Amino acid sequence: MIWNKQFETINREELQSLQTSRLQQTITNVYENVSYYRELFDQHGVKPEDIKCLDDITKLPFTTKTSLRDNYPFNMFAVPMKKVVRLHASSGTTGKPTVVGYTRQDIETWAELVARMISSVGVTDEDIAQVSFGYGLFTGALGLHYGLEKVGATVVPSSTGKTEKQIMLMKDFGTTTLISTPSYALHIAEVAKEMGIEPKSLGLKTGLFGSEPWTESIRNELEEVWGLFATDNYGLSEIIGPGVAGECQERKGMHISEDHFLVEVINPETGEPVPDGEEGELVITTLTKEALPIIRYRTRDITIKITDACECGRTTARLRKISGRTDDMLIISGVNVFPSQIEDALLEIDGVAPYYQLVVTKKGYLDALEVQVEMKDSAFTGSWRDLESLEGKVRAHLQTVLSISPKVKLLEPRSLERTTGKAKRVVDLRNQ
Repeated sequence: MIWNKQFETINREELQSLQTSRLQQTITNVYENVSYYRELFDQHGVKPEDIKCLDDITKLPFTTKTSLRDNYPFNMFAVPMKKVVRLHASSGTTGKPTVVGYTRQDIETWAELVARMISSVGVTDEDIAQVSFGYGLFTGALGLHYGLEKVGATVVPSSTGKTEKQIMLMKDFGTTTLISTPSYALHIAEVAKEMGIEPKSLGLKTGLFGSEPWTESIRNELEEVWGLFATDNYGLSEIIGPGVAGECQERKGMHISEDHFLVEVINPETGEPVPDGEEGELVITTLTKEALPIIRYRTRDITIKITDACECGRTTARLRKISGRTDDMLIISGVNVFPSQIEDALLEIDGVAPYYQLVVTKKGYLDALEVQVEMKDSAFTGSWRDLESLEGKVRAHLQTVLSISPKVKLLEPRSLERTTGKAKRVVDLRNQ
């Protein structure tokens, strides 16, 4: 179902005209109302009137997470606080969080974008949607909540944790749609089995998963264990939260809400744009945000912009599933490795479970990697020979796929800590 045909199927020429107009308005707005941007643009010798077309976006400097933290809490806002009706903040692990403000119109826009996203994968007013994201300063839960209500779905704001209760609610309320991180969805299924409940018997139809990078292998695992249609979506608090982009039922990339966001893909080393269809770092400029307009935000996420036609009928460009980040890339024995690559490789091996952790240490001048991965119950036979054989298979497969041979440590089932939020995949001990 297409929620807003006017903008989701807009003619490309009309879209570019709309984007140009909105970009010019946004640049003027931040120059006049955000001292940080006025000073930054002046330093780079650029004025609002220099932005005459979309290609002129490259004249503008980038914004980074550091920019937001240095202006903590409200110095990046373009409106007075009396117009800000909501505050959210990122879940950053170091330093000050990045604070996000919303005007009443920003909240309306947010709900609209999420309504588009969930409609594109078939969620309607006939659905009962369980939001198993943490409510609070994190944008995920309330962002999905408002969009679900906008389409008329029945929302169960179960939040995170109390996994046995989550399962009880699914069973008693007849939940059809699950919203969570993919890792938590797998954990819920695991707990259900421990309770003697077959996850497929709960009748979930759709999974809206996000908030952490995940691979096609994890998608297959989710669909196998739950019997649902697993979909990916993309958003980040600095830009708006969920609703920036999301898959349709074709699942050939995540459709971007291009009437609200101008998307670039750049070479992360040079900062120069790369051609459509080429991998690079995602950069986003907001076109309609009132409280916190952001110019050329470097997301650090690695993706590809897809511009060929989608069979669903939407004309918006799409993002390939995020494959990793420029700042979580590991360099092991001179080889660039992303955790998502290791995840894919692990899940191709029979006998290991989708629960793993990468421990990075330093030996002399070289980084060393240990891959810790749980075995499935069926593989945990108690036989040393079986254990040795599986460990060898894992090591050999990683060597084939990644061209590195990390240390492999097999773990008993359910030995890694489970989380209701983003799974911590990398433990970096290099500076300890």
